[in-house]
Formats: sequence, structure tokens, C-alpha cells
Amino acid sequence: MWIGRTTPRWRLWLGLGVSLVGLNLALSFHNQWPTPWVTTRHELSVEIAALVLLLALVSELGRSPSRRVLRWLALAVVLFAVVRYMEVTAPALYGRRINLYWDAQHLPRVAAMLIDALPAWQVWLLGGGAAALLVLSYALVRCMLALLVDALGEPRPRRVTLALSASLLVLYAAGHLHPQIKTLRWFSLPVGMTYAQQAGFLYDAVAGDTTIDTAAAPLPQSSLGGLRGADVLVLFFESYGASTLDRPEFATALAQRRRALAGAIANSGRQVVSARVRSPTFGGASWLAHASFLSGVEVADNHRYQLLLTRQRDTLVHRFARRGYRTVGLMPGLKRAWPEGSFYGYDRIYDASSLNYSGPAFGWWRIPDQFALARLDALERTPGSRPPLLAVMASISSHAPFRPLPPYQADWQALLGPRPFGAYTPDGAGDATQAWFEMGDRYVKAVDYVLTCLAGYLQHRAHDDLVLIVIGDHQPAASVSGPDASWDVPVHIITRNRTLIEALRGTGFVAGLEPAPAAISPMQDLAAALLRAFDGKATPRAAPGPSLTRSAADLPEPAETPTRDS
Repeated sequence: MWIGRTTPRWRLWLGLGVSLVGLNLALSFHNQWPTPWVTTRHELSVEIAALVLLLALVSELGRSPSRRVLRWLALAVVLFAVVRYMEVTAPALYGRRINLYWDAQHLPRVAAMLIDALPAWQVWLLGGGAAALLVLSYALVRCMLALLVDALGEPRPRRVTLALSASLLVLYAAGHLHPQIKTLRWFSLPVGMTYAQQAGFLYDAVAGDTTIDTAAAPLPQSSLGGLRGADVLVLFFESYGASTLDRPEFATALAQRRRALAGAIANSGRQVVSARVRSPTFGGASWLAHASFLSGVEVADNHRYQLLLTRQRDTLVHRFARRGYRTVGLMPGLKRAWPEGSFYGYDRIYDASSLNYSGPAFGWWRIPDQFALARLDALERTPGSRPPLLAVMASISSHAPFRPLPPYQADWQALLGPRPFGAYTPDGAGDATQAWFEMGDRYVKAVDYVLTCLAGYLQHRAHDDLVLIVIGDHQPAASVSGPDASWDVPVHIITRNRTLIEALRGTGFVAGLEPAPAAISPMQDLAAALLRAFDGKATPRAAPGPSLTRSAADLPEPAETPTRDS
């Protein structure tokens, strides 16, 4: 060991105290919201208490752990500390708990995004810093274990440690057995519980789950007669959450842009109704929200998402296709093959390569939302004899880290040329450390940009017969949306069809761009409500309720097919 048997007793006692406090901190720290840093709440770790008791009992039997055993114990403590960090940091940053099984699958994608978006020196700094921190943590834990074992070699420190650790375990057990004994508040949540939960996730993923087959009724049939052959554009607004309405500083900063959008809607002869729905995800995993809306099934995690893709289930896209609509998916952020897209039933999927964007790259996602809208028009919405169009677009300009942002191009035709933004050059993502503390401001500017594009698009296509459905996919990360933020997202439907507006108001939507505070339904019930409103039959006015889902048997099979005037 590092301290010999001739070491003064005061140094043994000091080493014992330092090791007990340090090891306890390794598994009891908390997140300092909303940063990646940690803090302490002066809680106790039951796992460290158990480890100390075990080492004290071994010493009491006249044995001492070998160096090899101490190395393995140090590695185990570090691994527990890493999981503890993920467990306490993920809710602060993403608004949800960590899922090691599913989240680990996206680590290569996140790493690729960082490598592409950050300067090389920052990537090396982050990688080297993380590796150095792990090595330093291991060395510190190894040192503390050595100090602990040396102190336990003396009778008095050993007996005190035995009594202390055993007492803590008794108090922890008593708090579990008798809730009126409020000793659990002294302890942090065990990391072993996190490992047990992750093992449960793994079992569910491997064993399979059949509950999705009975999770929701099929989407209702609809003649879509209420649309009168209009084109429909569903735009999933990335990271557009209720925090843009609920956080006063965000609402104030976006108020002028919302007024401008409202003016563009009115000036083009259109109206807008809005509502809130509850997203199945928070801070990321946009595809879960997309799948929930389009399928009518709640898809709250990747396990259910992958399971859904194996099922034969009609989506909103299928419903439109069966009524004569051409259906396309507009995915400007899609850089790789997407075989899962076949589940939704699109006639055509436009990914990043097929959009032929020749302008400067704006962050890792590269293609601005305004260009994607202009390219959609050129590819699919040119005048002439054609079927009506359903286009589903996943926006990307408001994706974290919310910059660099493109400028708004007033000349929509110029967007399709070789230099869509003239001589403009993006200013880069900026310093990563500084960006962390500017996330709220950057988020507001990104949302402002997309709202500007929507207003410009409506003015640019002022005479189009278009139904524009804007759906927030999820709230931004908790570091932006704030503590205890809801999972609600706004939905706006913009059209000049007054009958359709009244039908939507009958399902809980309200006039204007500011929805009522309460969500009218979860995300997965929205498509069914829209199909009923699009059916064209009279819809009685109803107060917002907890859910908009009705059985498909409640509606007759329609026979009409929409037509579109050129």
C-alpha cells in the first residue's frame, strides 16, 4: 500500500476521512442545471457504504485486498460514476432519462455531427479532455481505495468504519421497510438501480413487445372532401415547443415575428387556427414525434419505433394516397439511406442529395429550410395538370446547436441558382464553450428564422390553394426550455378554406397563432382529428378534451376523390 504500517495515526485518520468523503462524492453528485457541470447535495451513497463495509469485514478477518483487486474495484467505481453522470445530466439537458441501450446507438451519429460542425482543435480538445478526465478519475479512486485499505489495517479506524457503514445500511433498509422512517432522503438514488433499469430496457428490446399491435385503432377513413383538392404541406418544425409561448423572455422576443406571420397570413387571404398537443419526446428524437403523428400510435422510444416499422399499418400518407394525392417526403437533413421510409408509403422521398443544394453549408445539416421549401415548389408544385400533393417536410434550420443560421432570401427564385445567398458566408458555429451559455438566445433566433421563412413563403405563394400544417416535433433541450417544462408543442393550420377552419375549431383549435394553454390531445391522436375535419362533414363544436381519438367504425366509408384546379 501507499502508506506503511509505521504511518502516524493522524495520517491514517486523515486518509480514512478523505477516502470516505471522496468515494461517496463519486456516486452521489448531482447536476448543476442547466450545465454539464456537477454539484453536491451532501447525500450518501448506499453503494459506497456497502463497499466500505465489505472491505472492513475483509480486513477484520485479517486479510487485505491485493493491488489487482483494488484496480478492479477502482474501475468499477469509475464506471458507476460515469453512469451516475449520465443519469443526473440527461434530464437536465434533454428533459428525459438516459436509455443506454437505445441512446448508445446514436453516439456515432452525434460524434460525426460534432466532428463535422466543430473546428478540429475543439474536437481534439473535447476528446482528449474526456479521456484525461477518465484517467484522472481512475487514479484518484485508486488512490482513495488504497488510503481506505491502509486505514482499515488498524483496529480502531476499522471498527469505527465497520460501525458507521453498517449503521448507514441499516438506516437505508429501514427507510425502505417503513416509509414513516424518513431516512431515504439522506441517500442519493443508487446507481445499481440505473443498471437494473437499463437491463430491463435491454430485455424488452430483445424479447419483443406485442402491445403496439393493439395500442391504437386504425386511422379513420376520410374522403378528404373538405380539402377541395388543395395541396397539403405538413411541416414538422424542429424543436418548436411550448416554451416559445410559456417562457416570457422567449414569447417577448418572438412576438414581433409572430405578428409578421399573422400579417402575412391575413394579407394572403388565409386564416390560422392553433392548438397544443403533447409530444411523445423531449429535447430530441424527432422521428418519434413524426411516427406518432403519421401512424396514430404513440411511439415514445426507439424500441416501439422499430417495432412499428415491422407492422402493416396505414399511415396518414396512405390515407391521402388512396384519395388520389401524390405523396412526397421532404427530408433535407437525410444524408444516408433511409429504408425505414418505405413504412410511411411515400411516392417519393427527397433527401439531401436529391435536392441539389449548391449554396454554402449552414452547420452539419447544411441545407436551409427556405431552400428546401423553394426546391419543393420547383419539383412538385409547378402549375399544370397534376394530382393534388401531400408533402411532409422535416425542417432542420432550428436544430441544435441553432447556428449558423442562413439569412432570409427575399428573392425565392434566386434560391435555386448556383449562389442562393450571393456572396454571403456563414460565420461558423462559434466557440463551443461560449455557445453553451448562449443556447437560449440562439434558439430564439433559429425559431425566428423559420417563422420568417413561413411568412415569406405564404406571401410568395399568396394565391396558392394550400393547407399548411405546422407541427412542433418536441421541446428544445431542458437547458433551453427551462426546468419542469411541459412536453407540449404548438400546432398551426393555415388555409383560406373557411369551412375547414370552422371544422378545426370544433375539435379544440382556436383562432390565431397562440393556442389555448391546455393540450387538446397527445400527438398520436392529431392525425385522426385532422382526417375527420378534412372529411368535409359537419363537425359539432366541442370543448378541448383529453383525447381526440375515435373508432374508425364511427365514420362511413367515403367515396369521393378530390380534384385539383390548375
